[in-house]
Amino acid sequence: MSRVYNFSAGPAALPEEVLQQAQAELLDWHGSGMSVMEMSHRGKEFMSIAAEAEADLRELMGIPESYKVLFLQGGASSQFAAIPMNLLRGKGRADYINTGSWSKKAIGEAKRYCEVNVAAEASMKTPAQSELNLNGDVAYLHYTPNETIQGVEFPYIPETGDVPLVADMSSTILSRPIGVSRFGMIYAGAQKNIGPAGLTLVIVRDDLLGNVLENTPTMFNYATMAENDSMYNTPPTFGWYLAGLVFKLLKKKGCLAAMAEIKERKAKKVYDSIDRSEFYANPVNPADRSWMNVPFTLANADLDADFLAEAKSAGLVTLKGHRSVGGMRASIYNAMPEAGVDALVAFMADFARRRG
Repeated sequence: MSRVYNFSAGPAALPEEVLQQAQAELLDWHGSGMSVMEMSHRGKEFMSIAAEAEADLRELMGIPESYKVLFLQGGASSQFAAIPMNLLRGKGRADYINTGSWSKKAIGEAKRYCEVNVAAEASMKTPAQSELNLNGDVAYLHYTPNETIQGVEFPYIPETGDVPLVADMSSTILSRPIGVSRFGMIYAGAQKNIGPAGLTLVIVRDDLLGNVLENTPTMFNYATMAENDSMYNTPPTFGWYLAGLVFKLLKKKGCLAAMAEIKERKAKKVYDSIDRSEFYANPVNPADRSWMNVPFTLANADLDADFLAEAKSAGLVTLKGHRSVGGMRASIYNAMPEAGVDALVAFMADFARRRG
């Protein structure tokens, strides 16, 4: 069996090295005689896995000691509710920037708990700092640095003064160095750049913990999860383990600075292939194009099905665009090798030459 190049937006491709190590350790983790999936989450074996994963993530991202790192369940979407529950801290309002589908969903959920000021709305681009209508008397500002469906990415980190900045980094985390101390909270679903679906990372500043809305479920209380090292209940142990393997691989490959260099080069190859062709088009303002998710359309939409079928035959899969926008989308997270991008670019050129 040969592996395909999987351009899925999530669950996305995992590094082959990680899958191979997990396969080798599946029945017997380090002489324990059992799989990680069978271990007690409170046993010394899994506790060592969890501690190493957190330490490696802290090193990769430069996470200060004044932040808690939580390994949770429920996906990033569950954080849309957990964020106002935990971070309003007696305030009744929060700022949100709307740049696409995931921002919109976060806003809709937050409105259940507080008054939402939409600080900016943009389509196929991001608002400039000067365009943000920020309300100084709010609990936090929430934004989505990268919209996976629209392929729009912020080229900057918003300035918020003393207001905590909250970021849904599900599709950008671990792709480049960031200054964690500029954020009050970062959260991310794992299934794009971290590991398998089912695990969610929350990185939250200590001073934002401990003042939740009344009737907040215990499982949504960040302080409770932090006090119990993310093990108030049974955590997603196998996902946590695989994430730890990914963290170690990233360290081996040169950490996040190296990832950023590779990521920029891969994205440029795809965008250049689109821009130099009259057969393909990308709808996003060039300054706001995502490094991670590249949507594109064909000059003749009647050829979409043929493009997808021929791409699949060539070993290039899950290139169909999100149902809400159509067209195509190539997601090029860390685990997508540069050879996969090269194969896509070559296929696109050949298809355009034959069918354009």
